[in-house]
This record gives sequence, structure tokens and C-alpha cells, in this order.
Amino acid sequence: MSKKPTQPLADELRPFIAPFRFDGSAEFHLKSHKTDEKGGLDKDKAEKILDANRKRLNDFQEKLYAQDRWSLLLIFQGMDAAGKDSAIKSIFDGINPQGCEVTSFKQPSTLELNHDFLWRSMIALPQRGRIGIFNRSYYEECLVVRVHSEILGKQKLPARLVTRDIWRDRFEDISAVERYLARNGTVILKFFLNVSREEQRARFLARLEQPAKNWKFSLADISERALWAKYQAAYQEVIRHTSTRSAPWHVVPADHKWFARVVIGSTIVAALDRLDLHFPKVDKAERSEFKQVREALLAEGKSGAGKKAVKSAK
Repeated sequence: MSKKPTQPLADELRPFIAPFRFDGSAEFHLKSHKTDEKGGLDKDKAEKILDANRKRLNDFQEKLYAQDRWSLLLIFQGMDAAGKDSAIKSIFDGINPQGCEVTSFKQPSTLELNHDFLWRSMIALPQRGRIGIFNRSYYEECLVVRVHSEILGKQKLPARLVTRDIWRDRFEDISAVERYLARNGTVILKFFLNVSREEQRARFLARLEQPAKNWKFSLADISERALWAKYQAAYQEVIRHTSTRSAPWHVVPADHKWFARVVIGSTIVAALDRLDLHFPKVDKAERSEFKQVREALLAEGKSGAGKKAVKSAK
């Protein structure tokens, strides 16, 4: 009886990636994207996919590190309580920390404000062979800064450069930098965790009701929640203007954390699978040297065993 052919990984994971990927080739309206999508899965099926993706990611990460050619930049954006932190923790559970680095971008420091808006992100980019994870990113400069116009005034830009076109200019700058990075071997995957206002409310209440989660809550979260419509409009503009084939956005349904993790993990695994990663091959000269070293180590072991026999005889 013939074995059933194995389904290519790309085909297996496509249902959890393609519906949520936007590369700028079509119109984008954020309201048309559901926040409570489950992709035909239940929690148990999702957990099996998550486990499989963790194993795949662990294998790919080792090869990525050993091959030392590509780098992977993952950008996570979303409203407060969208699940960015927990998604990163879950998806990368068990992954070798040597090959990954998480950078969380907070309010800019005095030093950072003395540089261009991309500077602090550029110095945190992953090296070849590494996975860099940005928990928030340079996109905050077109989100929170746009919603809170007073922040722009603190960025020390020459007055004549702060025009009505500044957001369009920043979109162009970001897209140019991402294109440059892609041309130099950095694979960029961008995730917007699309949570509903109702689900955010439920998660805020959970943080208030559970003492172990109180530290996650801030009164500023409520102030930002009041600006929900402005943030949604800003996210829509960002995704519309900075989605490209080399750096697509993935609008991840985030009301169900377990499904969001399936979408994110599958997207990462599929992207790494396309890189044809492998461990570096050893040439003939190195194999010859390794053979000599092996023989020397074996001989050393025999010699040590002989000395022990002599000592026991005495």
C-alpha cells in the first residue's frame, strides 16, 4: 500500500496566513477584518498546531544561526492588552535565547530624541543568523505621535520640516528602510494584533480583578482607550501605506489569543521554510582534518584505558 504524500509545509499553513496578509496590492479597510476569527479551529486543534510550529521554529532557528546569512525581524504592534507580550512568550517558548533578542520600545529617552526617529530601532536590528523581535517599533512614530500631536513638538525637528506631509514622508522613509533591509538579507514580518474594543475592556477588567496582573494596568491605558477611533484610523493609514511584498503586514485576529498565536507562529515558520536553511557543509579538507582529530581522540582514550589497567594491576 502506497504512503499518503506529505503535504508541503507552505500548503499546510497557508489557511492561517493568506487571509490575514496584506502586501499593498489591494485596498485595505481595517473594519473589514474580523477580530474574533478562529479559522475553523477550536482551542485543542490550535494547541497541536502551536506545538508543531514550536518544534519547526526551533529547528529553523538552529539552522538560521548556523548558516549565518539571513536575519529575521518581527514587528509586533497593537493596542494595549492586544496580547503582544503573551504571544511572543508562547510562540518562542523553548527557543534557544542565544539566537533571539526582544526589544521593547518605550517613551524615547533624551538621547533618542537627539537622533532621527528611526535611530533607536536601527541600532537594535538583528545580526545575521539572529531573530530580532520588536515589541512596538518605529511605527509608534506614525501612531502614538500622530494621535498625540504634542509629542511631535518634543522631537526637536526644525519647524519648517513639520508640514502637513510629515506622515506621508515618514511612511516613505520607513518603506525605503525596509526595502533596503530586505535587499540585504533581513526578512521582515509585521503583525498588527487586531483586538476589539470589547475584548480590550474584558482584559483590562481581568487585570484589575487579579492581583498578580495589577502591575500590567496603568491609568494611562484608559486615557488611550478613549482615543480608540483615532488609533484605529492611524493603524489603517500605516497598514495602507507601508505594506509591501518585501515587508507585508499581517492583520491578526486577536480576540482569541490561541488563534492569534497560530497565525503568527505559522507566518514565521512559513517564512523561514522559504529560505532553504541548512547547516553549513564541511569540505574535503576539513573532513580530513576531522578524521585525524577523531583518530587522535580515540587513541587518547585507549591510552587512558591502558594506564588505568596498569594502576589496577599494581
